[in-house]
Amino acid sequence: MTEFGYKRRLSRKVQVGSVTVGGDAPISVQSMTNTDTRSSAATLAQINSLAEAGCEIIRCAVPDMAAAAALKEICASSPLPVIADIHFDYKLALAAIDAGVDGLRLNPGNIGGPEKVAAVVEKARPKELPIRIGVNAGSLPKDILEKYGHPTPEALCEAAWRHIKLLEELDYKNIKISLKTHDVPMTLAAYRLMAAQCDYPLHVGITEAGTATGGLIKSAVGIGTLLAEGIGDTVRVSLTGDPMQEVEAAYAILKCLGLRTHGPTLISCPTCGRTQIDLEKLAAAAEKKLATMKEPISVAVMGCVVNGPGEAREADVGIAGGKGEGLVFRKGTIVKKVPEEELLSALFEEIELVCRERKNAR
Repeated sequence: MTEFGYKRRLSRKVQVGSVTVGGDAPISVQSMTNTDTRSSAATLAQINSLAEAGCEIIRCAVPDMAAAAALKEICASSPLPVIADIHFDYKLALAAIDAGVDGLRLNPGNIGGPEKVAAVVEKARPKELPIRIGVNAGSLPKDILEKYGHPTPEALCEAAWRHIKLLEELDYKNIKISLKTHDVPMTLAAYRLMAAQCDYPLHVGITEAGTATGGLIKSAVGIGTLLAEGIGDTVRVSLTGDPMQEVEAAYAILKCLGLRTHGPTLISCPTCGRTQIDLEKLAAAAEKKLATMKEPISVAVMGCVVNGPGEAREADVGIAGGKGEGLVFRKGTIVKKVPEEELLSALFEEIELVCRERKNAR
């Protein structure tokens, strides 16, 4: 429970390589490569970049045996636990396990029947590999779709339980579940329903959310709402384009809810008629420089001295503009006044000082 009453749903734990998912473990951030998995070099280059950005679990598509074969090198060199994304062919799952993956994403009901599911479980069991059952509104079983007429929260959960029971009948409970649609209200309802029905850890996200513009908003509303309700153990923000954006967005959502600390947080005011400096330019420049930092420091860029230091009192450091000049403050206390053209450099001098003090105190 957090300071403001946030209470997380208590789920069972599964282990994805070095990352614990569920229970009281930190909510983990994951993404998916968009390289051709058959190119181990390109895929590893992207994984390394994502790891540097803070990604904690990576998923790779495995469309054929060539991709499965490439997983051996990818898994051996990846700094992150690797999950194989499997559809339809159980032999791809077997090959991925042999290649050294740390988990599978598949739907047991669509890989060829109970005996094929048993073969996958038999190979996964000694390594205790988690299997994520990923139900998507766009690929519901035909009979379930006919039963409900169209995708509904109940249809999503029924489809998930059909897959879950195949694994439970084999006494395999290293399971994670996702119930994704592009529709935010439907996704929320589906996860709420599933959260009340089981204690399996939940992978939350809004699928096919869109580009970095609309998709960020849908993901923030959907994922943020679930996390604020205590639902969710690992997250992926699904965006069209560079997966680096997914990692940045996931941490931004988690930071907004006080669930993770990761890199700097920028606080900047919306501007008003009192603003007499080029605040938009200053904020954009500060954001760009802060993007290269890893220290979890809060930085305020405020437009005026009326509310600036007070409204950003809890920020580690900040600036508040005046007429052609501005104040530099720390934790709401003014430390100096400088001309407008020196505000950015003065701000980062103060940031470097705070970071150095923290480092020396460790």
